[in-house]
This record gives sequence, C-alpha cells and structure tokens, in this order.
Amino acid sequence: MTADYPLLGSPLKLGPRTARNRIWMTAHATLLVKDHLFTKEHIAYYTARAKGGAAVITMEAMAAHPTTQPYKGKAFAFDPRMVPEYRKLADAVHEYGTLLLSQPWHRGRQTNGVTNGLPVWAPSAIPCGVYREMPHVMTGKDIAEIIEGYRLSARYSREGGLDGVEVHGMSHGYLLNQFLSPATNTRTDAYGGTIEDRMRIVVEILDACRSELGPDMIMGMRINSDDGHEGGLRPDDWAELAARFEATGLIDYISMSHGTYIDRMKIYPTSPEEHGFQLGATETVRKALTIPVVGVGRIVDPDEAEGYLRDGKLDFVGMARQLISDADWGEKSLSGRKTQIRPCVGANWCMSTIFAHAAIGCIHNPSAGRELELNEADLPETPARKRVAVVGGGPAGLRAAWTLARRGHAVTLFEARDTLGGQVRWWSKAESRRELVGIVNFLEARLRETDAEIRLGTSADAATLKDFDAAVIAAGSTGIAHGWTMLRPEKWSGPALPGTDLPHVMPYGRMLETDPEIPARVVVFDTMGGRQGAVTAEYLARRGAIVEFVTQLGQPSPDLASSRDWGKVHGMLRRLGVRFHVDRELTGITPDTVTLRDLYTGDTETLQGIGMVVMVQGGTANDALFHELDGQMDLHLVGDAMAPRRVNDAIKEGELAARRI
Repeated sequence: MTADYPLLGSPLKLGPRTARNRIWMTAHATLLVKDHLFTKEHIAYYTARAKGGAAVITMEAMAAHPTTQPYKGKAFAFDPRMVPEYRKLADAVHEYGTLLLSQPWHRGRQTNGVTNGLPVWAPSAIPCGVYREMPHVMTGKDIAEIIEGYRLSARYSREGGLDGVEVHGMSHGYLLNQFLSPATNTRTDAYGGTIEDRMRIVVEILDACRSELGPDMIMGMRINSDDGHEGGLRPDDWAELAARFEATGLIDYISMSHGTYIDRMKIYPTSPEEHGFQLGATETVRKALTIPVVGVGRIVDPDEAEGYLRDGKLDFVGMARQLISDADWGEKSLSGRKTQIRPCVGANWCMSTIFAHAAIGCIHNPSAGRELELNEADLPETPARKRVAVVGGGPAGLRAAWTLARRGHAVTLFEARDTLGGQVRWWSKAESRRELVGIVNFLEARLRETDAEIRLGTSADAATLKDFDAAVIAAGSTGIAHGWTMLRPEKWSGPALPGTDLPHVMPYGRMLETDPEIPARVVVFDTMGGRQGAVTAEYLARRGAIVEFVTQLGQPSPDLASSRDWGKVHGMLRRLGVRFHVDRELTGITPDTVTLRDLYTGDTETLQGIGMVVMVQGGTANDALFHELDGQMDLHLVGDAMAPRRVNDAIKEGELAARRI
C-alpha cells in the first residue's frame, strides 16, 4: 500500500490466493506464438509486466478447440505440450509475486475457416458481420467436444503450475456469449430458449474446469457488462447472469468488458474515448455480486484508477493497452514516479500490428514484444563517451537523443523550429488525435531529465557537425504536393499537375503546422489511404470548412481497418459534413475550382468555389545532410529522413541507432 494510492497498492484475496495489489493485466493477443505454443519472447513479455508491478496476469486467449484459429499458430490450451511452456512462464512471473492465469476460449461465429480449413461453429446459423461466413450449427456432440476442450485446458493449467484459469467466451460476442444472448441463440434444444438453458453450456464448462482445478486454484470468468447492440445483453441482463454464475459456487471472480464484433470500438476504442467508459455498466453488474470484479475501459492514469476503486466501480484495475505502452506502470504508480509513465495514447497501433500478422507492438514503446533485444531497463552503457549530434526534434530524434544520453554520450539535439515534437505535435491539433501529444511530451520530459543539450531554433549543417564524433540525422520529411496518384508513377519526377503551384495548394503538414485562415470550402486530396487524410479532413471541418474528401481509392482511409476504427472515423467525418469522392483523381486546379476524373468511366466533374486544396501524398525524405556527410563520420539516418512512414518506425529506428553508437 502506498500513501498516494492506498487502494491500488493494497492486496486482495482472490479465491485461494492473494493478489499483492489491484493491478491486473488483462488478456490480449501478442502473435508471439509459434507452433501453437508459447515462446521465450512470451516469457520475456509477461515477465516484464510482472516485474513492472502487475499483481495478476491473464495470458492471451488460447483455443479450447481446433475450430477456433483466427490466425496460424494460435496457442492451443487443450494441447498437453502446453504444460512445460506454462511451467517456464509460471516460474518467471512467480519470482515477482505475480499470479498467472490461462484463458481458454472459443470465437464461435466471429472467425472464419480460412486458417484451419474447418467450418465455423456457432449455436445458430447467424453469420458474423465482420467475417460473414455461415456457421455450422453445433450438435450435442460438438458441444461435448467444446466442454472437453475447456476441461483439458484447465487440467494442463494445473499441471503447468499456473495459479488458475479465466474461462473466456462470454465477452466480446464469442461462442459462449453467442449461447447466452437471445440475439444469436435461436436453439430449441436444452441449450437454447430460457435463461437457464442458454446458460447451460457455460455452467457445464465451469463445472468441468473446477473439477480439474480443485479448490486450491483460482477460477474466474470473462463476461460482458454490456453487449452494446440492439437485441444483445445489456447491463441488467448481465447482472442477472453474473449473479446466477456466482451462485454456482464455482468461480472466484468475474472480469468484465464490453461490446461484440458488431461494434469493436466498444471493446478497444481508439482515442478519443472517455477514460473508464465501460465502468458505468460494470458497476451495475458488480452491485449484484459479492466476489471481486475486474473492470476495464481505457484506464491509463493511477489517479483515475484509485478513484474507480474508491467509488466501488471495480475491485481490480484491468489494463491491456496501457501495460503494452508501459510495462512498469504499476511500479511507477506505486513508487511515486507517476510523471514518468509512458501513456497509452489510444492509437491502437497494437491492434494494427496484429492485423498485419506481426508480433505485438506499441506506437511509442519499441520494447513491447521485443523485450529480449530492446529492454529499456537494461540499456548498455557506452564503453567510450562520444560527442553525438542529433539533427531533428521529432519522435525519432527525441528517442535517439534520450537513449544516447542514458548510455553516457554527450548529446546535442538540433531542432530548426522553436518547439519539439515534429509532425506528432501538429497531428494532435485534431480533436480525435489530441492524446497523441503524449508521445512527444513523454519523450521531451525524459530527455530534459538527462544532461543532453537542446538547441531550439537552430538548423544544423556540415559545418555545425564538424566537431562531433557521430550524428543521427532525424530531420523528417517535406510534404509532397505535385497532385499525381501512385497510378501515374511516370508523372512523379516530371511536371506537377497544373495548378498545384497556386498559393492555396499545400501539403497537409504545412497546413497543420501553420494554421492558415480556412476558407469556406476545401478539397482534401488523399492518395495515401491512412489516417493522415482523416485527420486533415477532421481538422478543417471542425474549423468550419465544407470539406470535399477526394481519393483514388475505393473508400476513404481504408488503412484504418487495421486499427478497427474506420467506422468510427467515417461516422465522425460524415457528422462533420465531409463529402467523400472515391475512385477519383485530380486533373486540374484553378484559383477556385478542382476538376476530378472517375478512374473507371473517365467522366469528369468540377467542384466550384474551392478556396484551398490540401494534398495528402506522403513526403520526401530530408536526407541531403546525410548524403553530404556520408563517409566522413559515424552517421545514422532514421525516421522520415530515411523514408517517410509511421511514428513507431521513427521511434524504433531512433532507439536502434542510439544503441549502435
């Protein structure tokens, strides 16, 4: 217990065990699995969070049956090969007094059969709106197989030395949620109809798992506190279900979440979202219970967490994305170092990495999922102190300078502008991206704790760097505004599209940085398909412009599918009055018109009364200084100066360069 956070730091009984504090890392996918088993990378990932203060860790959801494989290699909880893997993990986290739980689960209709070649199983023949695959209606034999899979999962958890099992599938619209909800269960046998019959498979699974675990291990369950859609289970429904589950005497706690795949932004919303947004519904369910409750919902700040505990909304503070961002959140919170917490900024880059079938990552914690190679707490000191220049004060330069200074180098950072943060600070001017400023605020604060020299308003050239031993070039990029799409590569190095040299035409970065007067009607031309166009359109619309969003792609900002918030963003932009023109390219710009061409019909149309044209076309790397000095000194090119890409790339490359010097 600590003076600042007496409840957050206090122990609490959890069935037959005791959690040392109220910080709980909830389950989330990592894609660190190989051959359906955990790996040494898994051990390092969970150990970092145990060492960092998490009292309980629920490992990522593991398949309770072969029919739930959303991607190749998903961990199999029913496989006896998991036993020695569990032992390695348990030994590692138990060293820090952390309780470790497995989470067997089944996705039901919310998957497809592409990975495993098997039909999708569900209680009824109702397809998922995301995967749109017609499911096989489970037979009594199928249900028995699922129950047996959960039983084996519990047995191997016990044999592997874990502390318990969190039975999953009742939340997020997964298989057991599909049985419980009358919206997705139209069965007329013993597993459908009344609430008792819809609960039957869950109770049988709980009974099977408890028979394997015995009284000396923890057993909990993950449920929703609100499905969040018409016809689904709402807070009062879940309160009744939770009370009935507790009355079985089989469970020691309940962990609650929100939402289904009908609207995944109710599960893991991007910024902006009210912190603790799920806890009103969680509190409703908790009032029906006496066992401990784990609550979640964008909890990122220890003051908020303590308040939720004090107000009785939850008993344990559940976190996933915040502990991806900062494994040491608990230790920092409970040791008086709150100001050093790296905040989760709600970017959902962790989701984007999973979408790309890459290992878990964080937009500004390069160590996440790479603890074995990029452990922040075990940074090797330099054997020889050098004078190192860092050119550029964006995320790449800030990260490089911070790591270089901590390693013992004499660091000077040059930033031509009067503020640090680069494009991230410009992006945070948009309402939906305001939390992104936490990325550069964190880095700037950490850098200012070191003895690094920061020179603002100072450009660096070859003469400036002549007395340095090494340099990191993190000078960023300059926005492109030539007007051509990627469909015309032959045009990129030739004359620009007619009209792009007019003063009211500019790249989006310049517009965000300079805050020009915004006219009544603006065209945003987005060839990239990422978040840049959406941020630009939002910023302009909130400043009163009618925005015409033009793209050669089939939909606006399709890359937002990876962070799961394309629907949320499109809805926001439509409510702001943004008009979308897809499958279009620009063919000409005048002082007050823009002409568009349909890619597939060749038809043209002219938009009248356009006072500004903002180009979202990527950037050109500011690498001239690097090439001028190449071969003359120890030189490293990082971030957008290497190739204009993403924030996480810039930060990771800044870190790696700083470790090489």
